Amino acid sequence: MSFRGFTSEALKFLFENKINNSKDWYDNHKHIYKQYVYNPFVQLITELTPTMTEIDSQFLTIPSKLISRVRRDTRFSKDKSLYRDNAWFVFLRNKSLMSSSPCFWFEISQKGSSYGVGYYGAQACSMFAMREMICRSHPAFLSALECYESQDTFVIGGEMYKRSKFPDQSENLRSWLDRKNIYFECAQNDFSLAFSKELPGILKKGFVSVKPIYDFLCAVESTQAQS
Repeated sequence: MSFRGFTSEALKFLFENKINNSKDWYDNHKHIYKQYVYNPFVQLITELTPTMTEIDSQFLTIPSKLISRVRRDTRFSKDKSLYRDNAWFVFLRNKSLMSSSPCFWFEISQKGSSYGVGYYGAQACSMFAMREMICRSHPAFLSALECYESQDTFVIGGEMYKRSKFPDQSENLRSWLDRKNIYFECAQNDFSLAFSKELPGILKKGFVSVKPIYDFLCAVESTQAQS
């Protein structure tokens, strides 16, 4: 079955599941999760996979490995809520390195949706290597910079240092250099995109357009692997 868009039923389930905060409640309503959350994500991933493997042939493509878990990992969190009220997928190479690997994502939450490319939480060593490549005008960075500055869909994000470490660099370079983490996001504060059957085509176009940024982040990680 082709992707037809997410629905309000998906958001309702995610919200109620978090509020009830009960394994029994989840088990009794798991069929709703499958129908309105999990299955549409599978359909979406299936439609995206040919394009994503053209971007990177090493991407994992098994939906169950790409879709977020319903239950939260509370081991290292002060918030002990069992369940989250959002859901997402990530296309990446190695799930065991999910938080620190370059990836593409799409997320639906109670506030809207977002999609993009970047890190969930880049390692400090990766950001250090990235800064070095930027400062020496690495060709992969120049391609990524041109890609970013020639579009108006994705916005650079990630926590910034309070004081610039590169005050002598141009402002556009400092927007990359002075971050503790980095990602490029297109966010929607409504559900028109998430509820649309056009979502796969929009994601394909967007992800292909920022491939040079993804390639640069992969080059950063390759540098790390060689050091």
